[in-house]
Amino acid sequence: MDFATLAGLAVGITVVTLAIATGSDFSIFLNTPGFLIVIGGTFAATMIKFPLSGFFISMPVGIKAAFTNDSDQPRDYIKLAIKLVKKGRKSGLISLENEKIRNPFFKKGIQLCADGRDLDYIRKVLTQEMAHSIQREEVGARVFQAIGEAAPAFGMFGTLVGLVQMLSNMSDPSSIGPAMAVALLTTLYGVLLANLIALPIADKLEDKAGREKMLRSLIIECVFQIQQLQNPTALREILEPYLPEKQRGAGGGDSYSGGGKSGGGQASLRKAA
Repeated sequence: MDFATLAGLAVGITVVTLAIATGSDFSIFLNTPGFLIVIGGTFAATMIKFPLSGFFISMPVGIKAAFTNDSDQPRDYIKLAIKLVKKGRKSGLISLENEKIRNPFFKKGIQLCADGRDLDYIRKVLTQEMAHSIQREEVGARVFQAIGEAAPAFGMFGTLVGLVQMLSNMSDPSSIGPAMAVALLTTLYGVLLANLIALPIADKLEDKAGREKMLRSLIIECVFQIQQLQNPTALREILEPYLPEKQRGAGGGDSYSGGGKSGGGQASLRKAA
């Protein structure tokens, strides 16, 4: 669970609600016609921009990606790759077939290695799957970006509707108040929907798509090196550039060796090689 997204939404909604409630009656900020104009118009415009199937697939994918967080780190995959390549060098790639690997993408790559597939075939399968997966996440980001762009526009549209209603009934003072409420509240709804929900989620999805692409590239490189039964020490050196600078070298060696001092960890890798 991505607690940053939940916390941000909770804090934002709470602050807005308290600001409204402490200044006046909260009920005056509830306007059904204005809400329907913004929500209905925004989602209608978004559905026009994207294919129907893509819209209904990307929305759940985008929401899931925004509210979930992968706890695995690049160093976890490198540590696992070193473990697997040691086992593969000792017992053969077929011995990796029953390894319990939580990440489905990594598991698929290892299964291809265990099946005896050549490197070109593995590269083709994994890169295609990575491209499709990243594309789905990027479409999800574009969907929320489109919602963020459309919501303020339909808020302004509701404002114009309210002003037309008000100006066309200036002789009836009782109609001015409700018309002004629609005029102002639709803009408020559009701004809140865009800037508190849609646009932040779109930015988060773009960031996660970038990190997911980096992690999958690392996994693909791990699978390539395992398929070639690379020397564990060389494998670590090849994969280290995927880590942040401060986690490389001796500092990263602890996590690869499963604990203990860095020197002991590297010595065990050399021995295993």
